Amino acid sequence: MTPGSVLPQDFYARDPKAVARDLLGKVITRGRVAARIVEVEAYLGERDPGSHAFRGPTHRNATMFGPPGFLYVYFTYGMHWCANVVCTTEGEAGAVLLRAGAPLSGLATMRKRRPAARRDLDLCSGPAKLCEALGITGRDDGTDLRGGPIRIVDDREPAPPRRTSPRIGLAAGRGDHHRWRWYVPGDPNVSGPKGVGARTARRQWTERPRAGYPGEQRA
Repeated sequence: MTPGSVLPQDFYARDPKAVARDLLGKVITRGRVAARIVEVEAYLGERDPGSHAFRGPTHRNATMFGPPGFLYVYFTYGMHWCANVVCTTEGEAGAVLLRAGAPLSGLATMRKRRPAARRDLDLCSGPAKLCEALGITGRDDGTDLRGGPIRIVDDREPAPPRRTSPRIGLAAGRGDHHRWRWYVPGDPNVSGPKGVGARTARRQWTERPRAGYPGEQRA
């Protein structure tokens, strides 16, 4: 397992937008498999037409209305699993979709789980790919991210640069103009528009001091 501090429940018990921004650069782990989170989207529950919780609690979205710091997993397009971290407080839905990660360890296991991936850059470069690489399925819905088999940790790496954009797949279909997608600009593992070049992004990341984020950019 990647060394680092498991994120406490207080980290998740906030507005999903704040949690989403702060999740960039953190590491999601399962056993020896780990990926650094490089792209996320925030969903604001019953206040958000793009959220699964917009129309209230159902059997499918029950985890979103539970305590923060748990994993909400759903099936999409009849073939893919996607994973979210539950935010805010119990009874008030909110979540952050984990859209992409940069593989760190356990790549051989990731490749076995994702035989269609031709390059390592394809292992975690999308929400469904990330779930496949980490072996996340519907059985993991409701997993406690602080003490379960799947965890998100802070390994004390310098905070990455970040950029915002509208959420992918919602802007045209649902009139979504909220800039609630955050990503590391230029990172080659990002699933959508990547912004500045990957080499520049990596240099900015490694040269940043550990405290604080750089100024947020808009895409």
